[in-house]
Amino acid sequence: MQKETIFFKKNFLIYGFGKSGYASYKFLCKKNDCKIIDDNKKNIPSKYSHKTINHKQLKKNNFDYIIISPGIDVNKCSLSRYLKKNSSKVITELDIFYLSYPNIKKITITGTNGKSTTSKLLYDVLKEHRKDVRLTGNIGSPTLLETNLNNNTLFIIEASSYQLEYSKFFKSEYSLILNLSPDHLERHGNFENYIKVKFKLIKTQSKNSYAFIENKNYLLNNLIKKNKVNSKIFRVNYKKYQKYNKMITNDYFMNVSNFRNLSFIFAISKNLKLSLKKIINVANKFKQLNFRQQIIYRSKKLIIINDSKSTTLSSTLPLLESFKNIYWILGGIAKKGDQLKLKKENFKKIKAFIYGKDKIFFSKILSNKIKYKISKNLNNSLLQVFKDLRKKEEQKKILLFSPSAASFDQFKNFEDRGKYFNKIIQKYLKK
Repeated sequence: MQKETIFFKKNFLIYGFGKSGYASYKFLCKKNDCKIIDDNKKNIPSKYSHKTINHKQLKKNNFDYIIISPGIDVNKCSLSRYLKKNSSKVITELDIFYLSYPNIKKITITGTNGKSTTSKLLYDVLKEHRKDVRLTGNIGSPTLLETNLNNNTLFIIEASSYQLEYSKFFKSEYSLILNLSPDHLERHGNFENYIKVKFKLIKTQSKNSYAFIENKNYLLNNLIKKNKVNSKIFRVNYKKYQKYNKMITNDYFMNVSNFRNLSFIFAISKNLKLSLKKIINVANKFKQLNFRQQIIYRSKKLIIINDSKSTTLSSTLPLLESFKNIYWILGGIAKKGDQLKLKKENFKKIKAFIYGKDKIFFSKILSNKIKYKISKNLNNSLLQVFKDLRKKEEQKKILLFSPSAASFDQFKNFEDRGKYFNKIIQKYLKK
């Protein structure tokens, strides 16, 4: 499939040279003049030094487009004034992809929690149907690095609020907006702004497009009522699909939040002409993604869950509601505006072990609700957990590592945090 040649002999500034910036450069550099700038010069390999410019050289260039990487906050970055002055030129990797391949069908999945799981699940289902499907965005490769495309190619794009925020042209034939709870408020300012960024997926859709949202997402429903929406809206009620529970043998979907994600696959099945039998088969074979509610150890007395991906209390909530006798390890850098909306009957089922930068923040949230101990790091928290575990009676326990916080105080990212937990947990299991 030939891409449209809308970008030819143009001048581009690529701001941020992570995965997205690199993909944009590789896609455009052969037919356009691309310059690179990054606040962290170490992100730019030496072989691209001839394409790198500094802040002073910006004035000497007249760029047609400025491609901004998802991690850059226009209001807080070093080029803030320049970007605001040239806001009409700011676009994203998703914009380039859409304008280059407007006829390729796109299924874009966003939400606060469960994006990666739902994206991978839908990808597996479409593979089961022998579709030419690509898994891109946050979970896969950048959209612009995919090759050998044709008119039947389907793109599943996992999109964060960061990727959607500054997009101008991107449209998706199918949009799935999963659960929404306060997240990334340090960037978006408040929950309403965060919701509006997600709503862009629906707002920009054309006729003959489809949007799937949770039926009880009141804020999103209000935006739909107040704005002109061209796409057909489907409100997904997971209870409608609980009739399939008897057919699902994978206990991963016994967790309500995971079943809610699966319900979106059921909901979109008619539009994508998917077989119920094949959806069930895929669900039963589905393996948890690393560090996402992942069961890493199971015995008669103990289940250990590595949920390092959890960066908010709301993402941990379904697990706290699903189990008894929970030893919950949490901590790191708390998210602005985060709250624990847990029913009182669950308080006695949990004992918490808090570590990290914002341990005081979390201790205040849990105070007079859940018993907790504080330690300086993850290793010390585990030490306390296993001391406590060895004292207790022979009831089955759940060791839940679900930090409910960002990892950057002690780790590079959630993957680094998850790998570290897996490594040290082995030491304690051998004792």
